[in-house]
Amino acid sequence: MDITFQAAIMGIVQGLTEFLPISSSGHLIAVPYLLGWTDPFINSLAFSVMLHVGTLVALLVYFRRDWVVLVPAGLATIRDRSLGGDPNRRLAWLIAITTIPALILAPILNDTIEAAVRSPGVVAITLLIGAAIMWTADRTGLQNRDIARLTFPRALAIGLAQALALIPGISRSGISISTGLFVGLDRESAARFSFLMATPIMAGAGLYEGVKLVRGEAGAGVQLVPLAVGMVAALVTGLAAIHFLLRYLRTNTLAVFVAYRVVLAAILLIFFLG
Repeated sequence: MDITFQAAIMGIVQGLTEFLPISSSGHLIAVPYLLGWTDPFINSLAFSVMLHVGTLVALLVYFRRDWVVLVPAGLATIRDRSLGGDPNRRLAWLIAITTIPALILAPILNDTIEAAVRSPGVVAITLLIGAAIMWTADRTGLQNRDIARLTFPRALAIGLAQALALIPGISRSGISISTGLFVGLDRESAARFSFLMATPIMAGAGLYEGVKLVRGEAGAGVQLVPLAVGMVAALVTGLAAIHFLLRYLRTNTLAVFVAYRVVLAAILLIFFLG
């Protein structure tokens, strides 16, 4: 099968699953496995991370009005050494705090996790673990706060949880939304904060992997046309997924995503053990 077609499918998968709480990294392992795609580039971590750059652009486009305000607000806080009672300054630093755990852990654990857990059997287990966490958070979280009432310790807790998304199958959006629910955010606020806090982390990961691509350290030959097609597909479907989830969670629970994760885990286990 043509590698460009495969890249387009993988980009669509990335765009949808990065923001829906069903694990993009898990799907980028599961889809080639289930379809029998063995091309080294399609299955490389470098291609996976560059698809994440496509969804990073989707985040920047969708939340462009927020970032136009938040970046100057964050810089003004440094200049004035004060939040000044400004909710935008406060939100900028809430987001900054969430990046600390991943910035510390990613350089240490990234290669170890890549070698140890990038297999369909492990992804099936982590999909189930993530489903259990989401199910519990959806039913026990108070959901009586919006982002304006989020405290710095609670934001750090969400950041710590986000670092667990280094493990394929856990889902960055799933674990951060779940932790947001655990600390009292309502579903839409938890999703919105999850998307905002993902932006600097995804930017850092994309920069790191992009340098590896340029240096020829990606672990697979880089094919520019499939790479570009995959990234554009991830961008377009990512925009659609963000819009859908924010609207969906205004009136709905996470139950459909929990059920999906369980079904996909069962399919992976059947194939893996069979």
